[in-house]
Amino acid sequence: MSTLFVKGLTVVDFSYLHAQRGLLGESWRLDISLTGDLDQQGMVLDFSAVKRQVKQLVDLAFDHKLIVPLKSSAVALTQHRERCTVFFEYGDCATIEHDSPASALCLLPATRVSHETVAAAITDSLLKEMPANVSQLEIMLSPEHIEGSFYHYSHGLKRHAGNCQRIAHGHRSIIEIRRNGVRDPQLESDWAAKWRDIYIGSREDLISENHQQQTYRYQASQGEFKLQLPADSCYLIDSDSTVENLAQHIADSLKRRYPRSHFEVYAYEGIGKGAVGRS
Repeated sequence: MSTLFVKGLTVVDFSYLHAQRGLLGESWRLDISLTGDLDQQGMVLDFSAVKRQVKQLVDLAFDHKLIVPLKSSAVALTQHRERCTVFFEYGDCATIEHDSPASALCLLPATRVSHETVAAAITDSLLKEMPANVSQLEIMLSPEHIEGSFYHYSHGLKRHAGNCQRIAHGHRSIIEIRRNGVRDPQLESDWAAKWRDIYIGSREDLISENHQQQTYRYQASQGEFKLQLPADSCYLIDSDSTVENLAQHIADSLKRRYPRSHFEVYAYEGIGKGAVGRS
């Protein structure tokens, strides 16, 4: 028996329902190991096949989705044809309602979303696709190690041609702010606190609001999406919430507050990618 491993094979960007924090954007690295007998090539499995099969399954079933812990008593799910409505209660009687095409959801057979429960679901799905010589498979999910400030955010991009159009997917993201060419950890910490566990919504998608709730709705190429959540978990901007716009929004906000300073904002979208805003 031999073991094959791939570190950092892919990244899963998604949002999920958390019992205390509500709608939470997340980004996890995925490592994999496979154990089995060698095939006729002298391999457990060809590296290219591992990468292709794992990424294809993760992209289809888990990435850029809202992961719902289906066995949680806080979740109520209704399905009608190709659509699903999820009602979730968390914290001190706060609620979230998400209505979308079924393809925007990952219905996890667990009471909560964790590295272990999602890894188990990926493992179960992948084992069905492995050749007979592979006897054991292990998926390991982990967040990026971050020394500085970061925030969890969820959003949806209705004009996106791909899966970013889903109204509640998200990321765990670093923020770096340079004020007059020098990193400013305090400003980074301030913005990370402002956008902790936030839903960043576009003003044109907001259909109703009061001091308790905000409701967003839009039509995209995959169908109609609707999301209602507590107002204090939302942050409104006047554009689509692309990472380019978010970086520029932060830079412009800082410039208004400190007009004599020059800013460069490095806003990440998950792990290892992002955009720069300057003012």
